[in-house]
Amino acid sequence: MLKGRKSRQKAADFDALDQINLNAAGIDIGAAEIFAAVPKGHDEQAVRSFPTFTVDLRRLADWLEHCGIETVAMESTGIYWVPLYEILEERGFEVCLVNARHVKNVPGRKSDVMDCQWIQQLHTYGLLQASFRPPAEICAIRALVRHRGMLVRYRSAHIQHMQKALHLMNVQLTNVLSDITGETGMKIIRAIVAGQRDPHRLAQFRDPRCARTEEEIAKSLEGHYQREHLFALKQALELHDTYSQQIQSCDAELEALYQDMDSDPDPTDNRPPDPKTQKRRKSQAHFDLRMSLYRMAGVDLTRIDGLDALTVQTVLSEIGLEMSRWPTVKHFCSWFNLAPRNDVSGGKVKRRGTPKTKQPGATALRLAAQSLARSDSALGSYYRRIRARHGGPKAVTATAHKLARIIYHMLKHREDYVDPGSGHYEQQYRQRTIRNLKHRAARLGFRLEPTSVT
Repeated sequence: MLKGRKSRQKAADFDALDQINLNAAGIDIGAAEIFAAVPKGHDEQAVRSFPTFTVDLRRLADWLEHCGIETVAMESTGIYWVPLYEILEERGFEVCLVNARHVKNVPGRKSDVMDCQWIQQLHTYGLLQASFRPPAEICAIRALVRHRGMLVRYRSAHIQHMQKALHLMNVQLTNVLSDITGETGMKIIRAIVAGQRDPHRLAQFRDPRCARTEEEIAKSLEGHYQREHLFALKQALELHDTYSQQIQSCDAELEALYQDMDSDPDPTDNRPPDPKTQKRRKSQAHFDLRMSLYRMAGVDLTRIDGLDALTVQTVLSEIGLEMSRWPTVKHFCSWFNLAPRNDVSGGKVKRRGTPKTKQPGATALRLAAQSLARSDSALGSYYRRIRARHGGPKAVTATAHKLARIIYHMLKHREDYVDPGSGHYEQQYRQRTIRNLKHRAARLGFRLEPTSVT
């Protein structure tokens, strides 16, 4: 006999499939050739192939217009789809960008012709779900944000090269300085590259805010300055400076894009409240990024504990500003892969947990959640409570999920975030725990009575 839960499951009506998109085309994109399929009867040749040159992409768009096509579905394979997507969108087609996993054909014979026909058939019946793509102005910002992240990663690699060259010369600068790219470290490294070898002269570059004394720094600078390692240190420093300049240029271009999106040229009456105290990151933007994000979004997302301007920029460049794309906050968190997905078969959960993802926005939220470990805030208390019960990885995911929910509600309702504090959160958690204990005791026939503490 079937269990009650199984009997309540709704069955799909496969006989009710109708052709929804009568003028739909399917496109299979490759690096050198593109195959496009249109419904039979729209053209003498239902499937055609085109090279990937720009003139041929325009010729493909002309052919689709001649066939009376209104909507086009294509796979999101690599980056080859981007030029065609932009051309078709400019021509007025409704372009449906689909995850390649969702259009896998039946196992057996496979060819590019069959793939484009299969995509066209699925799109005709409305069985394909379009991937999310933000508006054009947000896409431009997203491209530069991702490019900037790549520059920061490349610069970090050359910082490691500088550390390696110093260790090979037994210059233990990393033992006395927490960051060799700070004020003290960079002055000492530049002096070493310039030819200075005296440890006491080098130690005089110590910044007054440095925790170590000149004697300790001078002791760490006693090394074996060999020619080949000095050459490696010099090149690593030059590459580090080069990438720093490129990051500044990227920030200038981002600032220009934000100014183009800003409809109010006078920011005096639209300034966010004073920011909370945060430690400045090394890779922070070289302009007032927080102000630009506030004027673009209408709310100050940096008021959320754990989120700084760079993290907010990464998230907004991935999701845009309109929350209407996601019907509920649950859909929003699921898109970030921060919600568990349970695979059920035979009434049993076969697999559970949040899927792995490389989505930059989800990664930024997870890093922000991890930074709340010692935060004296409601989110910090939540993270520590989940970590004590389920461990660090699950606490990071749960807190990132809560951050995503806060962002969704702030952008949808244009409301500011107010942190109630860790004390308020702990009090609410205590009241909730007492209420649950009373309910459990009542179900077992008991009554929970408080005891007076003497």
